[in-house]
Amino acid sequence: MKRLNSQGKDGKAPLEERFADEARFFKAWVENPKVTGAVSPSGRFLARMMARYVDPASSGPIIELGPGTGPVTVALLKRGVAPERLVLVEFDPYFCKLLARRFPRCKIVQGDAYNLAKTLDGMLEEPAAAVVSSLPLLTRPDADRTELLRQSFGMMQPQGSFIQFTYGMVSPIPRRTQANGAMPFEAEPSPPVWLNLPPARVWVYRPTGSPALIQKEAAFIVRFKEGAEKMRGEFRDTRDRVEEGFRETRDKVGVGIKERTQRARRQFELQRLRMSNDPALRPAIALLRKIGEHKKQPRD
Repeated sequence: MKRLNSQGKDGKAPLEERFADEARFFKAWVENPKVTGAVSPSGRFLARMMARYVDPASSGPIIELGPGTGPVTVALLKRGVAPERLVLVEFDPYFCKLLARRFPRCKIVQGDAYNLAKTLDGMLEEPAAAVVSSLPLLTRPDADRTELLRQSFGMMQPQGSFIQFTYGMVSPIPRRTQANGAMPFEAEPSPPVWLNLPPARVWVYRPTGSPALIQKEAAFIVRFKEGAEKMRGEFRDTRDRVEEGFRETRDKVGVGIKERTQRARRQFELQRLRMSNDPALRPAIALLRKIGEHKKQPRD
């Protein structure tokens, strides 16, 4: 752990150590690009993003695939994962020796991560909490990637997750294989890690029906119901306000019509009284009354 403890206050490895790691990684990539997959180790921002999806309070080992020189391992330790829980599976023997020197309390396993069940046969005392992978999946056929995920799920707890980074913008585990009944799973992408060179993204895979997914879906349903109830409440309030406004307008209009009708009647009565009191109009009014009375009389 001397190398880990000798890091600067900002969490970075000493400059000469980082240059040495870059050189080792580039050499491994030149010798076998399909196995190494990258020309340099993962940046600390990408490593932090990967470690972010690991719960240090969970139980069970954490399996790291393709740790290389250990940048993700350092991020996991800083995250609070105990070194005794880390099982580092590395194919390159030189990197295995380097990891053993840097992380003496972690379990280092030299072997093929794509044959994970055989590589870790009998080494795990309990199901793993998570599998964190830095493997170059895009250099392998779809069948190899899907099989790796299947084997990883097979040795994890039901709520466990498979964490993988990629420089591509789509899922490195092909989703179309699910349509053939190969293995149902859910995939969750992280925000892009722009500060990594090149920019990368982390994908988190969980088996369909896992407790973590069920809990997530249940929380979504609760939020959906709360949102729907809030919308219904707002709709009722708006409806009540509209109905109250309509009633007020109707009452105002009704009162206005009644007042105008009463004014018209009063004006008519006043006009009638003026006419009946006018001497010049009295003969005409009397004649109209006689005509009205004559019309009312029954005819033989």
